[in-house]
Amino acid sequence: MRRKTKTVTIDGIDKKILRMLMEDARTPILEVARQVGISGAAIHQRLRKLEKANLISGSQLIVNPTILGFTMCAFVGIYFDKEADAPLVIKLLKRVPEVVECHYTTGQWNIFLKVRCKNGDHLVQILNTLQEIRGVSRTESFISLNQDIERQVKI
Repeated sequence: MRRKTKTVTIDGIDKKILRMLMEDARTPILEVARQVGISGAAIHQRLRKLEKANLISGSQLIVNPTILGFTMCAFVGIYFDKEADAPLVIKLLKRVPEVVECHYTTGQWNIFLKVRCKNGDHLVQILNTLQEIRGVSRTESFISLNQDIERQVKI
């Protein structure tokens, strides 16, 4: 799946705004404006410009899955059958709530998933569900023991 990505140029003010909001997206716009040294209206205009350019896409609330009991993180490489309909496989994967990321990859797998589950038994259930999807030949899974780095691209 080849996608054409358009790049956008940002200036020092945009970078200051983005760094502040990446640190804490709940920072009031007027506080951002005060620290950056421009008006709140100018901040809004710049944010709209960056959204229109698809550099940013709103803000989100991040839920800690461990607190909800999803204490295990696993990665699953999926191999397709020769006859696999990749868009249909992806559509069916979207119905599996434990699948939190899906990537087309180079290398041995056709796609690579990140899944959150409660324990080993739950992971087995998820793997069985994945293997029942038409077009999936087999899976290979890896359990994450710890995540030491989680961050966005530095601006």
